[in-house]
Amino acid sequence: MSYTFKPLKIGDIKIDFPVVLAALAGYSDLPYRLICRSCGAEYCTTEAMLDGQMLLAGKLRRRLVKLDDADHPVAGQIMGNDPETMAKAAVVLREMGFDVIDLNFACPVRKVLSRRRGGFMMSKPAKVLDVIHAVRRAVPDRPVTIKVRRAFDEADMEYEEFWQIARGAFEAGVAAVAVHARSVEQKYKGQADWNFLAGVKREFHDKTILGSGDIHTADDALRMLQQTGVDGVLAARGAIGNPWLFRQVQDIAGDRLPYKPTVQEQCELIDRHFKMTCESYGPRRGPKIMRKFCIKYARMHPHPSKVRHAFINIKSQKEWQAAIDQYYSD
Repeated sequence: MSYTFKPLKIGDIKIDFPVVLAALAGYSDLPYRLICRSCGAEYCTTEAMLDGQMLLAGKLRRRLVKLDDADHPVAGQIMGNDPETMAKAAVVLREMGFDVIDLNFACPVRKVLSRRRGGFMMSKPAKVLDVIHAVRRAVPDRPVTIKVRRAFDEADMEYEEFWQIARGAFEAGVAAVAVHARSVEQKYKGQADWNFLAGVKREFHDKTILGSGDIHTADDALRMLQQTGVDGVLAARGAIGNPWLFRQVQDIAGDRLPYKPTVQEQCELIDRHFKMTCESYGPRRGPKIMRKFCIKYARMHPHPSKVRHAFINIKSQKEWQAAIDQYYSD
């Protein structure tokens, strides 16, 4: 059975298939975004960048903010709590060529919360709206989107702060609201509440709503689209180590068997990813960064535990090549 989905629209940007790459802390850098695009991800978001870092021209910003002609359309995600600083950071991203400005009010990491950023802002709806208005004024020529969670406190079943933020955001002119269907307090534990996503889409039937939470496989992405009615799905943890997920969900939607890469095809993609990472970060840092990716890639291998173990202690290109030769050669 084949399925037909409407293109995802974010402002004037049209994405043909509505399953896209989410912002992934430590993972959705330029090389991996390009890898995911080669596997069918039409739209990607950077990992969250602190607003203040965007204002400091230098090595750190150059490392965080990298674009390529093939990396479009792309959203630059920033995180902060000061309206003026967030607005200035948004202007920097616009000048760098980002197509969309994405504001993170969802991150549940303890260090982020302790600094009153990310998910902490779900408890401060008025402040969130101040930030949104400031950013919208600063970059009126770019779509602005926000990432939120259904609540701050897990015990909150009224979701008043969520509704205040979502309604205020659309009134302020945001192009889309991405909703992770867990509370900030819940982090990534337990099951995401897809019924809540369905309720959000019913409330904002004429607005763009993106769903997030428990997308581990291509089947999950398809089920979220069907069950909740959201306009698009953010593939997050399920896309780490499986960039083929984007092709797989399109295969299933088109009534085809989902693509399953051979070991040789996995090897070719990993090798391409490794080369791009070393070009981006240098020959010394690149292999260390690739280690975490290869550990995730291992789950696609016929012997995942052995391959994962082989990559855990890799620090150099020589060690990486030895592992590749041992587990991915003919």
